[in-house]
Amino acid sequence: MSDFVDLSVIVLTYNEEIHLSRCIQSVKAITNNIFIVDSFSTDDTIKIANKLGAQVLQNTWENNYSKQFNWALENCPIKTQWILRLDADEYLTEELQTELKARLPKLDNKINGIIFPLKRMFLGRQIKHSTGTVKLLRLFKTGKARSESRWMDEHITLTDGEVIEFSEHFVDDNLNDLSWWTTKHVGYAIREAVDLLDIELGLLNLTKEQVKISEEASKKRTLKRRYAKQPLFFRAFVYFIYRYIFKLGFLDGKEGFLWNFLQGWWYRTLVDVKIYEIKKACGTDRGKIKAYLKKHHNIDISN
Repeated sequence: MSDFVDLSVIVLTYNEEIHLSRCIQSVKAITNNIFIVDSFSTDDTIKIANKLGAQVLQNTWENNYSKQFNWALENCPIKTQWILRLDADEYLTEELQTELKARLPKLDNKINGIIFPLKRMFLGRQIKHSTGTVKLLRLFKTGKARSESRWMDEHITLTDGEVIEFSEHFVDDNLNDLSWWTTKHVGYAIREAVDLLDIELGLLNLTKEQVKISEEASKKRTLKRRYAKQPLFFRAFVYFIYRYIFKLGFLDGKEGFLWNFLQGWWYRTLVDVKIYEIKKACGTDRGKIKAYLKKHHNIDISN
């Protein structure tokens, strides 16, 4: 018990039996406050969570990650100082577990958020090139952060305080096959299309909250705004060439080619197809676009 740190873990799930045990086992060495917020899984997700001692809450998924995560923040009976957000297909390395035990209890009180570097695995191989070092804010003080209200590319945002970086990694390693992966990204494409259309046309009318996102997230957001201004379809091709050639994605072998082709070109082209369809039907009329999204994709952004 003395090795535990004062944090709770939140994991959102839906049919994650293939990943959940690995995820939970990676945090059990540092805490026994593990909350699984499930969207009524039909596989053995709940059975695995209960067996490993996690607390399970269920809430209906409304096609919005931010909404589900913020519901978890409001409804999980969290009594710890810190909250760690993990996806079911992610896990902490032993080195990060050790770093958390050593550094977290000694942090200055003004620190409210912690960023970890991400180690990305694809088809069993680490992707070391093409996207550079990805760093994400995943650990934050209770009551000091929420998830942004966005359809894609949502980040944890702090209301106040400072952010620091830890040196050790957490790992993103999805074990499903490519058929599952492509189906998932077909679903992501319309949400990404909404995000890009919002940058171009201001669909969402989001209020400007006083929040802090990480420097990494801010840079990514700036690049995304530049990307949104480039011509449809051509931008996806250029993005692939940039990642695969200029960012040395070819050094990651066949897995690197597939990662950059599928995630950097095929998926981005699919997003542009969605945008093309929407604009062909609605032009740039925001009212028509919102009605189209609700009718054809069950996405309600009529705020």
